[in-house]
Amino acid sequence: QVQLVESGGGSVQPGGPLRLSCAASGSIRRVNAMGWYRQAPGKQCELVGISRGGITNYADFVKGRFTISRDNALNTVYLQMNSLKPEDTAVYYCYADVTTIAYVTYETWGQGTQVTVSE
Repeated sequence: QVQLVESGGGSVQPGGPLRLSCAASGSIRRVNAMGWYRQAPGKQCELVGISRGGITNYADFVKGRFTISRDNALNTVYLQMNSLKPEDTAVYYCYADVTTIAYVTYETWGQGTQVTVSE
């Protein structure tokens, strides 16, 4: 079994930065992809960005403001968020596509961390 543990959420003023972290642990043979989703109040969950095979794809609404990076040795993914806007307020979920020691491949999500952007 694989667990994802997020950290770094909180409250920030518009225009400010915030950095989220997510560490994967458990019976991991290989992490195939990691990234982030978010869900704003009253809205559907949406993709923020995913890093797979050295390539990172972002949603249009975060291009130029958010950066996803990975530390493969630590099975950790980061989300650096700059120039935050009130509409970025959401619960942010870490995502991972993993292959376990038993050669089972599946997708999993973290428990979510709240990001609030307001004055």
